Amino acid sequence: MGIIHGLRIVADMARLAAPSLVDAARGRLERHDIDERARWFARRVVDTLEVNLVVSGGAQVSPGETYVYMSNHQSHLDIPMLYATLPSPTIRMLGKTELFRFPLWGPLLRAAEFIEVDRSNPTTARASLRRAAELVRDGVCVYLAPEGTRSRDGRINPLKKGGFHLALATGAPIVPVAIRGTIDILPRGARVPATGKIVHVHLGDPIAVGGRTVADLSAEVEAFLRLHVEGRVDLAVHRPVNGRPP
Repeated sequence: MGIIHGLRIVADMARLAAPSLVDAARGRLERHDIDERARWFARRVVDTLEVNLVVSGGAQVSPGETYVYMSNHQSHLDIPMLYATLPSPTIRMLGKTELFRFPLWGPLLRAAEFIEVDRSNPTTARASLRRAAELVRDGVCVYLAPEGTRSRDGRINPLKKGGFHLALATGAPIVPVAIRGTIDILPRGARVPATGKIVHVHLGDPIAVGGRTVADLSAEVEAFLRLHVEGRVDLAVHRPVNGRPP
């Protein structure tokens, strides 16, 4: 059955991509359209895979503010889970260049202001961060996974510094986000998703970056992720996103 669920998600990706590419070709692709379609797709993934999606924290995160979101990275499914839970209305993501090589999907991501990062080329990687800074200054929240690649075992990998430079350059607060459970649905290397699993998304309080350094911001975010992903914190106080208990 996992194969069928996977095919349904691919079909939904096509349903999302087709009208957006048409709009882009006509010069009519608006940010709010991408916002609505991205959240529609996220909800479809949650429902199709019967995910028990639970979000906690985030009381200090305002939908009207501009943030740099940072999370750990367990699975390709992290992105739809975040689009289904993060409160900001407009979010664009930095993604590795491999994600932009898929037919239809890659051109759509570029047209929709998602930012391609080629880590093998420092010059283009810096240009990507400059583009991300432009979006933040324009009021667009930006998401990235500072680990840079999916964890093989759920543990936190060392954090790369680019996202912290982005936050310092723009002055945007960092919101750390811990994701647990997507690795149980679609771990690195898997092609067929599991269904009926629990995913926890825990939002931290915004971290002001004024007067901080890359090193101490990185250490604070890493400590948050290690506590809420690797540690056994109490997530008893939560709210089910899709109406199903954890």
